[in-house]
Amino acid sequence: MEFIKTNLPYILAGISTGGQYALIAIGYTMVYGILRLINFAHGDVFMAAGLIMIYSYTVMPLWISIPFTIILTVLLGFSVERIAYKPLRTAPRMSIMISAIGMSYLLQNLALYVTGGLTKFFPSIPWISDSITIFGAVTKRVTVITPILTIILVVALVYLIRHTKIGMAMRAVSKDFETSELMGIKVDTVISSTFIIGSFLAAIGSLLFFSNYPGVTPTVGAMPGLKAFVAAVFGGIGSIPGAVIGAFIIGICENIIKGLGWTTFSDAFTFVLLIIVLMFMPTGLFGEKQTDKV
Repeated sequence: MEFIKTNLPYILAGISTGGQYALIAIGYTMVYGILRLINFAHGDVFMAAGLIMIYSYTVMPLWISIPFTIILTVLLGFSVERIAYKPLRTAPRMSIMISAIGMSYLLQNLALYVTGGLTKFFPSIPWISDSITIFGAVTKRVTVITPILTIILVVALVYLIRHTKIGMAMRAVSKDFETSELMGIKVDTVISSTFIIGSFLAAIGSLLFFSNYPGVTPTVGAMPGLKAFVAAVFGGIGSIPGAVIGAFIIGICENIIKGLGWTTFSDAFTFVLLIIVLMFMPTGLFGEKQTDKV
């Protein structure tokens, strides 16, 4: 009990951070589930959402700038798929991977040009950014909102995948790309929908993340994006519940390590944990077991 009482602020921060990582990780795991490829530009879409919010807030009210940011981020994610992925649909996997990395650097350099390399500060969102006290620990309200909102969005997403036509098409394409195409499923529409959903969740994650860490730079999406990717692999890439659970575990452990005074090693711990898990569970916590046909 003493350990929990002492580290409660860090546990709360970890749950909040884990929720934000989860919203980004879902984008990675959904794209991988369908295309069997990693969207390396996903972390930069997350970063772009932060910058869009900052610049839109300077010219429009907050209640307009938030939905405007989400819509523009979704359009950006859709554009990434159309520019970097769709023209290379039949190309070797390596070509698509290089295209995705190129898109990542393109977004970073565009952000560098727009910001001039200066750190831009995220606006304080009323009510969400207010301080509250939980069992004696002072934290922001966003810390409490994040895990609740994350769970609601994940439940809605799971429902969409299991009980709607587009969700059924996504499951079919993830099982067998070529057969789905032969059966009349519009694969391009399914893939675009996947990028749109991932970008929408990244935009929500961005709004929550930068409410806690307000400094936005062109490369700020790299580390959260990388940790979200690790969470997706840790939970079993291709599994949405796995990505969410992996993200929460990483977020909580990372913040407890900071609470113990080992801040220097908090980032390294994430990757060490991944190595240890993959040594014993190569497909992650909830990954499907691969069987080779002889």
